[in-house]
Amino acid sequence: MMSQLVTIFGGSGFVGRYIARRMAKEGWRVRVAVRNVNEAMFVRPYGVVGQVEPVFCNIRDDASVAAVTDGADAVVNCVGVLDEVGKNTFSAVQAEGAARMARIAAAHGVSRMVHISAIGADAEAASAYSKTKAAGEAGVLAHMPDAMILRPSIIFGPEDQFFNRFAGMSRMGPVLPVIGADTRFQPVYVDDVAAAAVKGVLGQAEGGVYELGGPDVHSFRELMQLMLGVIRRRRLIVNTPFWMARLMASGFGIVRAVSLGLIKGPVTKDQVINLAVDNIVAEDARSFDALGMRPTAMEAVLPDYLWRFRPSGQYDAIKESAKNLKT
Repeated sequence: MMSQLVTIFGGSGFVGRYIARRMAKEGWRVRVAVRNVNEAMFVRPYGVVGQVEPVFCNIRDDASVAAVTDGADAVVNCVGVLDEVGKNTFSAVQAEGAARMARIAAAHGVSRMVHISAIGADAEAASAYSKTKAAGEAGVLAHMPDAMILRPSIIFGPEDQFFNRFAGMSRMGPVLPVIGADTRFQPVYVDDVAAAAVKGVLGQAEGGVYELGGPDVHSFRELMQLMLGVIRRRRLIVNTPFWMARLMASGFGIVRAVSLGLIKGPVTKDQVINLAVDNIVAEDARSFDALGMRPTAMEAVLPDYLWRFRPSGQYDAIKESAKNLKT
């Protein structure tokens, strides 16, 4: 019988859906707390009838968070934003929202909490994104001191907004522009992050901070070269200097303000700041090894979902094979 319940805030998002699927396989009831229930109905088949249910929640409202927390044995926070939109600011979502979830979880007697943060979370960071990630961690630990905090590097997987985005851009012309070509990243597979979170929910891992990165560290340029190799396209990777990127971001910000948010640029000033800082696991940090896990390599996953960006899509392999046929 399914007697235990986990509430996953943002459970229909990129990372949350993988955690929801794994928790359903563990036999738990899964409450997926989201802003738009209708867009989260796809999570219901992750379990048997009634096992996985999307419910409405506004993480900026105490009563709303309390309603979806009531009766839960564990909570997972997967909510985060890369760009501020309306009332969903970095502070409101990543700092105040996280603290609110932890405070209400503690008040409801929830035994375990897992909080998804990010590598680079630092109260002294130059970017608002990283500062509020650190504030969110502090807020969580203030109310749930035994919480597990996961800090992943860039996360890749079928629904990612990193490799998919740049693979799409590669179809637009012979040049692929990047900002911070020499900045280093340690991409981590989304289902590995989900597996780590599940260990926290099940009590199979200690609380505290874990930094999660894949088995390989690459520069931004090297990641783009890897992606281009997978999709079999040749493009000139051009690095955009940071001073130029800041000017561009400022211009996009003005256009966005004038258009009342209707027109958005491809990058913000805060994102440019983040792109100047390496995003890799610290040498003294606990990581997958402390969880008894071995992270998945990018080469084992990228071809499974980036094939659609190849010149001939699903037929690319057939065309290559045909070239080897003897007439």
